Amino acid sequence: MLHNPAKVQTASAQAADDDVINIATLFGTLWRGKLLISVCTVIAVLIGGYYAYVAATPRFQSTSVVILDTREEQVSGLEGVLGGLSGDSTVVSTEVEVLRARSLMRKVVEKLNLSADPEFNGDLREPGTIARVKAAVRSILPARSHGVAEPDIAQKRMMDSVVSELLDKTTIRNVPNSLVFQISVETESPIKSVLIADTIAELYILEQLQVKFDATEQATDWLSARVIELQATLEAAEGRLQDFRASVQLVDEKTLLALDRQAKDLRERTSSSESQSAALQQRVEALRGATDRAAQAEVSDDAVLKRLLQESGGNLTPEDTRSFDLRFEQILARAELEATRSTDQLSSLRAGLAEFEAQIERQSADLITLQQYTREAESSRLIYEYFLNRMKETSVQQGIQQADSRVLSDAVIPNGPSAPRKSMILAISGLLGLMLGTGIVLLREASQNTFRSARELEEMTGRTVMGQIPQIPSRSRRDVISYLYAKPTSSAAEAVRNLRTSVLLSNLDSQPQVIVSTSAIPGEGKTTTSLALAQNLKQMGKRVLLIEGDIRRRVFGQYFQFDQERGLLAVLSGESRFDEVVCHDERIGDILIGEATKANAADVFSSDSFANFITEMRAIYDFIIIDTPPVLVVPDVRIIGQQADAIIFVVKWDSTSKSQVSEALRLFETANLRVSGLVLTQIDAAGMRRYGYGDSYGAYASYGKKYYND
Repeated sequence: MLHNPAKVQTASAQAADDDVINIATLFGTLWRGKLLISVCTVIAVLIGGYYAYVAATPRFQSTSVVILDTREEQVSGLEGVLGGLSGDSTVVSTEVEVLRARSLMRKVVEKLNLSADPEFNGDLREPGTIARVKAAVRSILPARSHGVAEPDIAQKRMMDSVVSELLDKTTIRNVPNSLVFQISVETESPIKSVLIADTIAELYILEQLQVKFDATEQATDWLSARVIELQATLEAAEGRLQDFRASVQLVDEKTLLALDRQAKDLRERTSSSESQSAALQQRVEALRGATDRAAQAEVSDDAVLKRLLQESGGNLTPEDTRSFDLRFEQILARAELEATRSTDQLSSLRAGLAEFEAQIERQSADLITLQQYTREAESSRLIYEYFLNRMKETSVQQGIQQADSRVLSDAVIPNGPSAPRKSMILAISGLLGLMLGTGIVLLREASQNTFRSARELEEMTGRTVMGQIPQIPSRSRRDVISYLYAKPTSSAAEAVRNLRTSVLLSNLDSQPQVIVSTSAIPGEGKTTTSLALAQNLKQMGKRVLLIEGDIRRRVFGQYFQFDQERGLLAVLSGESRFDEVVCHDERIGDILIGEATKANAADVFSSDSFANFITEMRAIYDFIIIDTPPVLVVPDVRIIGQQADAIIFVVKWDSTSKSQVSEALRLFETANLRVSGLVLTQIDAAGMRRYGYGDSYGAYASYGKKYYND
């Protein structure tokens, strides 16, 4: 899609023009209200000056400076109960709130007896005018019983009020990026401001010391009580340890280790004895189980028996047999004896081992209990000694406490009052007055619902303003035409000529012949405009017919002195000929007045006779001007307008509302009638200059003085 550069440039230029117009309109509005703005500004400055120089009580500010000292002086080398402040942002903010605390301010009030100072205690001040009025009203009204406040409550309320007043007069400020605090107090007395600022700093530091002292004292008391409890616990633990030592036969760990080694040896001997006893018992069983002599010799593994069998070749003699059996019995008896002895020895070892292990177990348990009692006693001793030492350290610290802050600079007596700041009050007053005046002007402009310039009328309606007619200086309506006729070079006459020119040029192809003049409501000057336009056309040598179309009101009688009673209706009804009822005025031309009728005016003007009459008059006259009723009142003009070539709509300057004009023009649109142009009438040139619309009309009047003859 292609764009036309010329159109784009034109649109941009138009937007820029709109911005300039809006800014110019704003400045124009403010310039129109410059007198009101100036008056508001001057009044505000006068009020501010009266307050600053007369009404306001001078106040003096004095500042004491305190620094938060985070360095700790270790006098005793002991750790304090309360550590020093760190100086981070949280601590700084906290200290600012501590300085603002009501508890600290209450101490200041009590020390300086500020409750007896009328500046802080409102009950001691002389009642002002408002207070006197309230008291008078309360004395007239029936009293309501609220009960009597108790003295303590009343005293507390009074003290709270004094503290609040002191807080209002005190400013606590932390110097940015530092640990410095400024305590500023502003009162009616410079000496009082110095005294209060220094007192706040002094009590703040004393409060830090008191907090540390109270904490140390409280810690000392608690530690003392705790030491007594721990001492009793230690004594009980040591008593249990001594009693246990006295009740048992104790060995140390080395002895237990030696006993363990002995038990191990004993277990090894028992195990060896068990093996030996089993072997002997097995030998006895084997010997007993041997039934023949060969087996007996083999089992017994005896050399004698083996030799006897070998020598006999297996055939023993009776003597050898007796020797063999005797020898075998001896071997069996010896084996049984050894087995019995081994069994007895094993039983003895087992009994000894059991007793030995029981002894070790007993002594191990006693040693564990001893160690537990020893640890408990040692632990109690350590805790007791720690608390005892801490109690001694805390007791020492009670006399060497140091505050975390110190006074960096005492308050000094101010050279002059800090308030009221006269120049600032005057500047603010002037600014407020300027804002108030500007606001009133803009509000008045925004609420303005009438038209004060042709530009406003054109912008609102979208139609051309053909003329701007000023107020015509005349005592009565009958003098209006005389004035225009007698002073053809006046500004009013020139304005009518401008209107005539605009009307005649409104349609270059076909010059309008039948011209209808109307308005939204009565009293806007449409009749005067009709007469003035007719008079101006007559001066051009034109044949002019002026018709009174407002037959309901019939106001032509206020402009002319005619004896004629019949007029338009008589012609339309055929009762009279036109030449019989038409009136003539040398200044205007022919005039056809309206007349009273019971018929509906709308029906009259919508009749064929009226249309035919207008057609006939077109052939006779150069211009036919019809003065019609207001469009918002009756529908006559919308009917008459069907016969018109041009419709001029009259709007009274700074009178007709915008909604009335909009509604009237809308009614013309519903009847498919085009309003040729608008006329702004009864313009007050001085008023336009006062409202700042001189560029639209009034400002050019100064140039016209050389041309006009008012």
